[in-house]
Amino acid sequence: MAIEREIIESPVEQGADEEVAYSLTTTPWGGTPTSVAVKLYEGTERTDRTATMLSGSASVASDVITTPTVTGLTVDKQYRLEIKFTEASGNVVEPYLIINCEY
Repeated sequence: MAIEREIIESPVEQGADEEVAYSLTTTPWGGTPTSVAVKLYEGTERTDRTATMLSGSASVASDVITTPTVTGLTVDKQYRLEIKFTEASGNVVEPYLIINCEY
């Protein structure tokens, strides 16, 4: 049985003036994450906003990945935060979180 890729808390609301680092417990996807890469896309056209709207680096503590800080979002836009990593069995997985920006 496949694990759902969309993170259970998704979608989340983030204010335009907020700066948030999200945490992902990787146990449902196999745990022990390595080779972490985080990307942020805007809208259904999937415009890559990684370089301009993610600040800092991802970190790993045990089975938990903390993303770079998501910042500078535009009101009424939707974003997709993708968290790609290699799990304990060597599989590469990429769960994602939908972020809706509001005032």
